[in-house]
Amino acid sequence: MTAPEPRIARSADASAWSPPLPAAPGFDHLVVGTPGLRTHLATIGEGEPVVLLHGFPQHWWQWHAVAPIIAACGYRVICPDLRGAGWTVADDPRIERETRLRDLLALLDVLHIERTHLVSHDLGAITAMQLTYDHPERVRTAVQLSVFPAFTTPSLKLLPGFRHLPPFIWHRPGASLRRTFNEEYVAHPMSEAVVDAHLAPMRRPDIDGAVRPLTRGIVLPEAMRVLRGVYRRRRLTVPTLVVFGRRDRPYTEELIGRICRNPERYADRVEFAYVDDAAHFITDDAPAAVADLAVGWFERAA
Repeated sequence: MTAPEPRIARSADASAWSPPLPAAPGFDHLVVGTPGLRTHLATIGEGEPVVLLHGFPQHWWQWHAVAPIIAACGYRVICPDLRGAGWTVADDPRIERETRLRDLLALLDVLHIERTHLVSHDLGAITAMQLTYDHPERVRTAVQLSVFPAFTTPSLKLLPGFRHLPPFIWHRPGASLRRTFNEEYVAHPMSEAVVDAHLAPMRRPDIDGAVRPLTRGIVLPEAMRVLRGVYRRRRLTVPTLVVFGRRDRPYTEELIGRICRNPERYADRVEFAYVDDAAHFITDDAPAAVADLAVGWFERAA
């Protein structure tokens, strides 16, 4: 059976989308149909594919300052709204541990992408890790932002990094997520307009209603797998660069060095990088540094 071709939503007017898309010059917007899902993509550039997987509660626009820099280096950059985020529409609201992984594989197939460079942040890094461990043949290189590797040795010192989870686990429809972008998580305060852009899709009941399923269906099960050492019994073969902002607490270089000691035991090639004057939302704090690190890794590690 022939896979359906992506359908281009030809609307230069951002207001034609509901809610309107945040402004980001140079991007094309597509809607890709796969079983039970209509995925919104923002794409820019030509060349080898690079897929960028956003964090939470963000969407494709997280990459609006990163993707053009990568594209200018000769890459085709693809920024999907993952299930439960952005302008993607799902027929079924249920979300399980590998739901987004299956979505991503179907998306790559429809786009005829056999192998891609992969950049991920926050919640998107879970799907990226699943892809690199379970389908390494689909990934050339990986860059993982603000999330420790899956083979990490658990430590009580990591607990402050999960302080944000309870409000998501018990999220009430309509409750504001603006506190997610407060001074604990950013090095440079975000303007109200930027926060509004990140949270724009939360006006949709289906996206607001996905907060609990995403947290309970993906984050908690994968956290338990890390705690049980599932990934320490497997081998990561995809060259992976793990990047943190130096102001992203508690993920100091000292702590990461301790809990990720002897990475060669678990991975063929893993390196770590730290960005000055950046915190958890590193793509907002330091987009040029993120893009430069990513492109440098593609060129060195592929």
